[in-house]
Amino acid sequence: MGFVKKMLIFLLGIALAYYFFNSGDSFDPEMLRGKRVIVTGASSGIGEQMAYHLAEMGSHILITARRKQRLEAVVAKCLKLGAASADYVAGSMEDMEFAKHVVKEAEKQFGGLDMLILNHIGSAYFRYFDGDVDHIRTLLEINFLSYVTMTVEAMPMLKKSNGSIVVVSSIAGKIGNPLVVPYSSTKFALDGFFSSLRQEFAMLNYNVSITLCVISYINTEAAVKAISHIIQQPPAPKDECALEIIKGGALRNREVYYKYEFTKYVLLLRDWVPELLDAFIRKNYNLDNIPQNVPHL
Repeated sequence: MGFVKKMLIFLLGIALAYYFFNSGDSFDPEMLRGKRVIVTGASSGIGEQMAYHLAEMGSHILITARRKQRLEAVVAKCLKLGAASADYVAGSMEDMEFAKHVVKEAEKQFGGLDMLILNHIGSAYFRYFDGDVDHIRTLLEINFLSYVTMTVEAMPMLKKSNGSIVVVSSIAGKIGNPLVVPYSSTKFALDGFFSSLRQEFAMLNYNVSITLCVISYINTEAAVKAISHIIQQPPAPKDECALEIIKGGALRNREVYYKYEFTKYVLLLRDWVPELLDAFIRKNYNLDNIPQNVPHL
């Protein structure tokens, strides 16, 4: 296919994406009033902001993360903001029994579940892949297998409530990016599992929605600290990102793209001019600031 024809199709794709992105059902915060919601990874960053938005909308919220003191502070603020109820469970998602326990605690407190928001991630480096397979294995436990475990545990409640599963992923789960090989691997796994599961839900007539959230570089404390000196792209605000994720879940959207210009448009480039996209991605990195741990693979 000639370059001009590819570019015309690419521009048409952008126009169609813009049309569909700006049409459809509208979000009303009342959709979340009284809903029973689990938010993982909620002691800081996007998860913390989602908890606050849900609190303002009058939801019942159960949050989880590793840091007990931070969770206590988030719960206290949620109650002040108007949450119908708010509580926490502290622990590590490396332990699949803990992942199950969080869901069981929601059933105990709420008597059911309307929305499962899976947002937690394990600690990952931002440097050249050093061949550490054990690190990938650990991240797969936290970033992927615990998501699967919680989904399986929550399914009876979600089927009963016609509920929603919201999976917070990344553009790094759609496009291979340098310096995040282990992290990117886990995010690709999420796409494969939940996209396939969505198909099976449709075939089995399960009225449980799955929303995959493809997000770009966000101004969370961890992300800014790790990559602000390497990535030239400015970070997007975490509070706005959190709200877009909640909206997408409430509207039962197939996928959420935030920010749109750094995710959906980039995916169009991937499909039509992948070599050009690869060059753009590498150009976005300040090579002088990359940790010089060049691996011997």
